[in-house]
Amino acid sequence: MRRCGGNLSKIDFNGLAAKFKESKHKNTDLEVLKATIRAMLERSISLNRTHANFAETFEELIESFNNGSRNIEELFEDLVKLSRELSDEHQRHVPENMTEEELVIFDILTRLAPELSPEERTEVKRVTRDLLDRLKQLPVFNWRQKSSARSLLKLTIEDTLDTGLPRADDKPLYEQKCSALFEHVFESYPERDEGVYASAG
Repeated sequence: MRRCGGNLSKIDFNGLAAKFKESKHKNTDLEVLKATIRAMLERSISLNRTHANFAETFEELIESFNNGSRNIEELFEDLVKLSRELSDEHQRHVPENMTEEELVIFDILTRLAPELSPEERTEVKRVTRDLLDRLKQLPVFNWRQKSSARSLLKLTIEDTLDTGLPRADDKPLYEQKCSALFEHVFESYPERDEGVYASAG
């Protein structure tokens, strides 16, 4: 194994693990895998900040190797497992019938909530698409320059969640969702039609 490439979805994880067992360049192979995962984590978190838990797990695995809790074979095996989970996560929007752009909003709304029924999940997907449509129709999109634009953004998020979510959250949870969505949009869409999703593929 000399190169993993940059796309985890194209990696043969079983073959990767098998080749590593016979490799005479285990340190090099490990560094290549680590670099590949780091690149994918950077992209993944830029698209969906709820993926930060993958980065935390990655760093914990590296630290456990550095302090002697894992040997190189164990670390490689655990990193391959993490890579597989990250690859599956990148494809999760497909069975959900959503774009990556929609999925991040859906994740914010559902991970900050109790378990939802299938019907409620469908409703949250509808709210997700409605919110994106409303945001993209706002007259201004340069949130960082105009306080009036930020106020309009905040009101749009609050109104969409207040009228569209399948059941009423308590006030702190509702406010937490609004705040998380505001931060996401503010960071991910600096200007109209410019953002991390414009180049996502």
